[in-house]
Amino acid sequence: MAQHDYINKKPKNRKNTKKEPAKKPFPYLLVIAAALLVGGFAYGLWFIKNNADPKLVEKQTNPAAKEKVEVVVPRAPEFIKEIRNHEVQVEVKEIEQKGPYVMQCGSFRTYQQAESLKAKIAFAGLISEIRETKGETGIWYKVRLGPYKTKRQAESDKNKLKRVKVVGCGIWGWT
Repeated sequence: MAQHDYINKKPKNRKNTKKEPAKKPFPYLLVIAAALLVGGFAYGLWFIKNNADPKLVEKQTNPAAKEKVEVVVPRAPEFIKEIRNHEVQVEVKEIEQKGPYVMQCGSFRTYQQAESLKAKIAFAGLISEIRETKGETGIWYKVRLGPYKTKRQAESDKNKLKRVKVVGCGIWGWT
């Protein structure tokens, strides 16, 4: 059987029903309006040039030297001299530390899951530990970091873990 080229073949008995778009008339009004605007602008420039005040033109082309203005430096008020050597006594209060904090990032049924989270934490540059806890529902493996002296230190490490996509860590008082 011979191969036929159906892509380049023109269909038979079909008339071209598409009409060519009508040609738009030449925009005479726009051309006239543009010519009037350009002519008006040129006339305005010519008018300004010929009707300018010669004294003002001379003053603009050759400006006179400016007079030097003396700058008066203000003197310091008397109270500034008095407070320069003055000391202020401030009462400093110690903030009570609520105790050491610990951060727990996961609790898993299998040791392998806890190990994988511990590895992610190690890639963030932090040291964690896995604690085995026996509860009512069986054995749980908890991944913990700490202890931290302040909650701010724990929050700092929590933000480091968020950057490496370890989320869901909780910060509690250490017991």
